Amino acid sequence: MPAKIFTNKDAQLKYLKDKCCAVIGFGSQGHAQALNLKESGINIIIGLYPKSKSRSVASKLGFKVMDTAEAVKRADIIFLALPDLKIASVFETEVAPYLTRGKTILLSHGFAIHYKTISPKKEINVIMVAPKGPGSIVRQQFIKGKGVPALIAIHQDPSQNSKKVALAWAKGIGSTRAGVLETTFREETETDLFGEQTILCGGISALIHAGFETLVEQGYQPEIAYFEVLHELKLTVDLIHESGISGMRSSISETAKYGDVAVGPKIIDASVKKRMKQVLHHIQSGQFAQDWMNEYKKGRKNYHALLKKGEEHPIETVGKRLRKNRKK
Repeated sequence: MPAKIFTNKDAQLKYLKDKCCAVIGFGSQGHAQALNLKESGINIIIGLYPKSKSRSVASKLGFKVMDTAEAVKRADIIFLALPDLKIASVFETEVAPYLTRGKTILLSHGFAIHYKTISPKKEINVIMVAPKGPGSIVRQQFIKGKGVPALIAIHQDPSQNSKKVALAWAKGIGSTRAGVLETTFREETETDLFGEQTILCGGISALIHAGFETLVEQGYQPEIAYFEVLHELKLTVDLIHESGISGMRSSISETAKYGDVAVGPKIIDASVKKRMKQVLHHIQSGQFAQDWMNEYKKGRKNYHALLKKGEEHPIETVGKRLRKNRKK
């Protein structure tokens, strides 16, 4: 049976209208969702640590800004718009002590709840509204009168109206314009991590590097290799985004199409799927989360070294020069 898709008609802003909603953090998602909710007529306050550079930014945008603990005390709904591994320390010292029965904790990713880096008391509602796109796109689409699809989930619901609140929040940020699906914290967390690691970020990056290196090592010009394995990727992904894989195939040449269906499965073969299953097990077991938390606690040295290695890849040098010339 197909999953139900919730739209504007299924959500009512009245479940937020008489509430004070605190956004803790003012990064990509916090900034975007706060603005969208404010323009939807919701009472939004911003909670930040005293020396946060975001205080002046939020104030200039018309928000009432206060220390995190004070925002939690005042709010009925508290959106923890913080990085996964920072949520735990902020929650312990500036959120949990001020939570009282009836308040709601809202997150845009299930990591902290699923891996139990935080454990709100049972009398606290715990919900998730997870837009399937970065904050900048959540904001851009809202301004255009559109929205980014989102997932909602309910972890704790002592008030017995958390789903209505989650749908109202989704409507306030514009997501019910595009469609909202209900999930669980576990499903959202594990599939999100899997998608990032194997396809959207890790898989694509590694595939581009391998393709570039293969062409250059065989004597082809780096600039030509860049155009073939990176630049044109956006055109293909845009087609897939608009019309699906079959729709993309209807827009490319017969030669490209034959190469797609005949050669693609030889590159991304059963051995790749086997390793994908291993990655998924690594996520499901909690080992990835533990590895990442340990890396974070040790100062992220390996993480930064891997990022630096990526920045130094030859495709970055070639790409910067070609993109600079394109902007002239």
